[in-house]
Amino acid sequence: MTEMQKTDVAIIGAGPTGLFAVFECGMLKMNCHVIDALDMIGGQCTAMYPEKPIYDIPAHPSITGGDLINKLEEQAAPFNPVYHLSQQVTKLEKQEDGSFNLETDKGTQINAKAVIVAAGVGAFGPNRPPLDGLAQYEGKSVFYMVRKREEFRDKRIVIAGGGDSAVDWALSLADVAKSVQVVHRRPKFRAAPESVSQMQQLAADGKIELVVPYQLEGLKGDGDQLRAVVVKDFDGNTRDLEADAMLAFFGLSQNLGPIAEWELELDKKHLSVHPTSMATSLAGVYAVGDIVTYENKLKLILCGFSEAAMAARSAHAYAHPDEELHFEYSTSVGVPGE
Repeated sequence: MTEMQKTDVAIIGAGPTGLFAVFECGMLKMNCHVIDALDMIGGQCTAMYPEKPIYDIPAHPSITGGDLINKLEEQAAPFNPVYHLSQQVTKLEKQEDGSFNLETDKGTQINAKAVIVAAGVGAFGPNRPPLDGLAQYEGKSVFYMVRKREEFRDKRIVIAGGGDSAVDWALSLADVAKSVQVVHRRPKFRAAPESVSQMQQLAADGKIELVVPYQLEGLKGDGDQLRAVVVKDFDGNTRDLEADAMLAFFGLSQNLGPIAEWELELDKKHLSVHPTSMATSLAGVYAVGDIVTYENKLKLILCGFSEAAMAARSAHAYAHPDEELHFEYSTSVGVPGE
């Protein structure tokens, strides 16, 4: 049996909110073990949009998802967090002393005085369009995310979808790709109005083409190399769009996985928490970020950062009930250990 590892706080999820929770716990002199199902830290920022700019992080007018994660990793590093990647927490059991035993699908066992769940949308994956032969192209010429924009330089790109991801990547790839065609089932897009306006201007200037209203009908190619995307309008007319690659942005499917079995109060696949302590229905377990819900909750990274700070202080009070914690600014105390 794997040896039980002990820590002050176990953080489930290594996305931006989970990483900042490491820092906040560290500032309170609590060590952390961080578990994530992905093989890298960063959550969706790393897996879905590492090169996509984010505009609402304080003090950063623009920062890519990848750069944000690098900065958060650097900020957490002085506190020596232990990362357990490519594994999912399958068991969470409260002990008689109030601590928690966690076990992953790889057999890792951790005893923590408190737990912070920062699992984002839980285990996630792309919603795939129902197209025959789709699997043979996936990862080769059909993609659900963009890791490096340069990979699409001088290629003919078809983007399918009508949300922020589709619009944002149409804007980003317009000056890199040989051609960009955006397929959507209606002329109206579900994205930031300013971004939609910019995309429509690019279309008016002939730099991209909006293929609307059309839906995906099929794929044509050689082996795993896409050659054309077949689209169909609502009158049944089809059209072949020449393509070297297709980016399909139809959102993510959410699955809480084992978290749903931990007897925590849920509200429509989200964990219910107290908004001033981030406490779940199980004492000693706190939750932050996109996985939580409360009145007027905003799914913004900056709100997740605030929640991480509150959760860390709540976790300290639970894990160390005999220690009186006085609030101090980082400008006064610095970073412990540095």
